[in-house]
Amino acid sequence: ELKPDVALNMLHGPYGEDGCVQGLLEILNIPYSHSGVLASALAMHKARARDIFQRADIPVAEGRMCSRHEVATGHPMKVPYVVKPVANGSSVGVYIVRTDSDGPLKELAADDWAFGEDVLVEKYIAGKELTCAVMGDRPLGVIEITSDLPFYDYTAKYAPGGSKHLLPAPISADAYARVQELALKAHTALGCRGVSRSDFRYDEATGELVCLETNTQPGMTPTSLVPELAAHEGLTFPQLVTWMIEDASLGR
Repeated sequence: ELKPDVALNMLHGPYGEDGCVQGLLEILNIPYSHSGVLASALAMHKARARDIFQRADIPVAEGRMCSRHEVATGHPMKVPYVVKPVANGSSVGVYIVRTDSDGPLKELAADDWAFGEDVLVEKYIAGKELTCAVMGDRPLGVIEITSDLPFYDYTAKYAPGGSKHLLPAPISADAYARVQELALKAHTALGCRGVSRSDFRYDEATGELVCLETNTQPGMTPTSLVPELAAHEGLTFPQLVTWMIEDASLGR
């Protein structure tokens, strides 16, 4: 009979990072890495996470939750704006409606739409794409992500050469520290454990900095951000994984 000592959870998307697998591991009494049931469920649901962020004084973009059909038949807010499935990961199903858009997103009314009935619509914030990981109770460095693609989508995240990572991010010392502060604040407000990674948009022209989301199961591929941030702190990949395993527990 298989009796694992620890589950190193590297799953993404529904079931893997929304609290389901975490709940199963609790029932099976198997210690596991990363966040627990509640934090995973909250972070995965973008509208719920926004509520938590706002109550913790973490800045977010103007936005609201809509039905997909509402967005498909008319602009829910002034363009430009971003449409995101309310509970999905890896930027799958995300659209940017720009000022030169022909009209509402007809794709959301399609019969083969597979990302749920509710979407989150947020004001598009121009500027830099920044990300910061938290490991335990300390923030790591800040990366600026650049890409030749229209935005940091699934291909940009996972394909070799899909994006470039600038570490440390070329922003002011005050902005850098503020991103780290907010990443730790988001990690704490959601109740995350282990490693998390929060994504931000920063408009240098206006100074506006908003938190987009917190990932409780950040990627661990050769092109992923957390291993790169850990390496910048002097941690090898085996050391990072060892830390995650040793940090595993129940009741997270």
